[in-house]
Formats: sequence, C-alpha cells, structure tokens
Amino acid sequence: MSQGDYFSLAAHVPVIHAGGVALADERGARTEITANGQGRVTIPAPIRRAAGIEPGTPLAIYEEDGRVVIETRAQLAARIRRDVATAWRGDGSVVDELIGDRRASAAAEEDESSGGRP
Repeated sequence: MSQGDYFSLAAHVPVIHAGGVALADERGARTEITANGQGRVTIPAPIRRAAGIEPGTPLAIYEEDGRVVIETRAQLAARIRRDVATAWRGDGSVVDELIGDRRASAAAEEDESSGGRP
C-alpha cells in the first residue's frame, strides 16, 4: 500500500496512519489532514479518486459556514445550475423572460429618446 492509499473500507472504522485518521462511512471517503507551516494541505489519494480529481484538474476553493470547501469547476458549475433551477420561480423560460425584459427596456428608451412621439 502506498503512502497516499491509507483508507479503510470498513464503515466508521478509523485507521491510524502518519498523516492523521482516515474514515469511511455512508457519505463517502473522509479523512483528517493537517496544514503545514505554509498553510498547505495534501488531498489524500482516496479523496481525490472519490471526487474525480486528476492531476491538472482546476479546483475552486472557498469558505462556507466556517468550512473550507474544495470542488472541481465542473462540480461547482453543476451545483450552481441545480441551485438556480431550484430557486427559479418565474413562468416559462428564463431566457424568454430576459429577452422580454430587454425588449421592454429598449422600447422605454426609444419612447424617452423620441419624446413620447410615435
């Protein structure tokens, strides 16, 4: 077993290793890691594999509710699409609504520039 492959498949069973404690449960791979003196962390191989992170994969990192969240750009984009789709309360297509709003704004600008003349 390589240094990056310290992972137990037994649910909720901690495995002690040099880098911390690795866990697995019904939510997927979990592990404890420690930031080095420069604030850097290494994402363990089981976590990278489970998340589909390959060398060179662009990642987004941000703080949310006091947690550090790391996800691929594709995961971030998919999550944003889901959040927008869930939050959308309009009728019909958002594109159609946007076009309608723009046409109304353009018509109002035209009326204003013509002084209300037809």
